[in-house]
Amino acid sequence: MNSTLNNTFTWGLIGPGKIASQFADAVHRLPGSQLGLVYGRDLAKAEAFAAQWTRDDESGKSAPRFTADLQALLDDATIDAIYIATPHSQHGEAIAACLAANKPVLCEKPLVPHLALGQRVVALARERNVFLMEAVWTRFLPIYRVVQDWLKGGVIGRVTHIQSAFCFTAPYDPNSRLYNPALAGGSVLDLGIYNLTMTRWVLQQALGECPEPLSIQASGVIAPTGVDQRVAATLNFPGGIASQFTCGFDSCADNGLRIFGERGVISVEKSVSAGTEATLLLKGEEVQRVTRPQRFNGFEGEIEEAQTCIRAGLIESPAISHADTLATLGWMDEIRRQLGVRYPFEQGQREVPCSSDVNSLPPA
Repeated sequence: MNSTLNNTFTWGLIGPGKIASQFADAVHRLPGSQLGLVYGRDLAKAEAFAAQWTRDDESGKSAPRFTADLQALLDDATIDAIYIATPHSQHGEAIAACLAANKPVLCEKPLVPHLALGQRVVALARERNVFLMEAVWTRFLPIYRVVQDWLKGGVIGRVTHIQSAFCFTAPYDPNSRLYNPALAGGSVLDLGIYNLTMTRWVLQQALGECPEPLSIQASGVIAPTGVDQRVAATLNFPGGIASQFTCGFDSCADNGLRIFGERGVISVEKSVSAGTEATLLLKGEEVQRVTRPQRFNGFEGEIEEAQTCIRAGLIESPAISHADTLATLGWMDEIRRQLGVRYPFEQGQREVPCSSDVNSLPPA
């Protein structure tokens, strides 16, 4: 830990965009947390972003600073950890730079675009003994504590099936981060990761651990740029358990999560990624409905988890472990392989030994 003033945890930020605004808002409202320094390649954009989070209360916390010099952020001794919210294709490079500078990292999902690079940055975190966590805010939402209790308590009996959806309509723009292959666009990395990471989480709660799927079958629609515009996939697990999901940029869905068991159904309503309401339907009984609102905007849970782990000297979170992240990346790789989606920076990808030399990492 670098900051000692009032035991405040100070964050650096790379990538001052839309998602980063949600992170900054949660940090702004969390007691004991502050945004210290914002890095952006465009200095004016970094300055404008930092200005939004100037403290106007009596907390005594400093207004965030801004820079277009990445090394200045990495060298800043007041920064306790760095949050990364760049486009997917740039995550690996930013993570490697932070880890090489011994800066703990909380990086937006997906951690990186493919498993090979995920293995590299995880190995680098372990080599450097520096904290690294994928920012999957969904896993820390209050409503999933209720679902966790139901699953661990065996309320619906043996889990047999999981269904989920995450879709919205986005106008086709070949240059946008959603459709641009150079930015690692595509619906699986942007949306399907929620379906997959929560499939893994459900099975961990119900079974104690998530087994690897016996098979994965995927189909979908490919955008003109070559990325996946819409995907439907089924993962078949031991014991006859199946998880089916759909994600995409060209349709609407209820975007909920349903967990089927021998004695009932658990549903997270309206949003698998950001839900606040869950229902429990047991055969012959009235529906139980539970609401658990977010304290701020939902990002606070993952922020507090990262801060707690870093202060404890951990290099990964037990709640979203390196193994969880790598397993999900592997599933997404297989889905993209079946659809024929391959990013330009994956061409000629080769395995090389892990090293703290940032330049040895595959391009990201």
